Amino acid sequence: MTSIFESIRRMDEFTFYWLFRFTRLWRDSRMAIWMSRSGDGPYYAALAGVMALATVEGSLIFLQRALIGFAIELPVYWWLKNTLRRARPALERLSFRPVITPADRFSFPSGHSTAAFLFAGLAAVSFPAWAMVFYIWASLVALSRVALGVHFPSDILAGALLGSGIAYFTLQLPIA
Repeated sequence: MTSIFESIRRMDEFTFYWLFRFTRLWRDSRMAIWMSRSGDGPYYAALAGVMALATVEGSLIFLQRALIGFAIELPVYWWLKNTLRRARPALERLSFRPVITPADRFSFPSGHSTAAFLFAGLAAVSFPAWAMVFYIWASLVALSRVALGVHFPSDILAGALLGSGIAYFTLQLPIA
């Protein structure tokens, strides 16, 4: 069983370094930094607030769902990250230097990926004409975290699955 986990870890590390090299131009143009920052917490609140103030059809239900979804996401993500305590790439390989300084020491799951996919899942249901845009954006936020050297690919995959799962759960709740 240990050899299976070791094989997965080696594949994850290999994919990390490959993606890190592959995204060099994106990183050098600072686009990866911008994309990662677009997934920071305050921007979700600002966008939801603007939509509610503009009375975009579906925005109030979206805002309710987003508040519930993020109220679930934050403690679940924090608990997982601090329970599993997976070291970030730079802490696993001391010769590697990330492009940005991460907010904490642990990487699994990616909080940016979790939040982006939660937001995309909720927004896609409320504003279906923009669903593809929301999911492309969420995917780019997630990829930017590997491009910047602060997450392994499995971290962003776990975050995407966690965020999507919380979105699905939230969408099942009755909202009046």
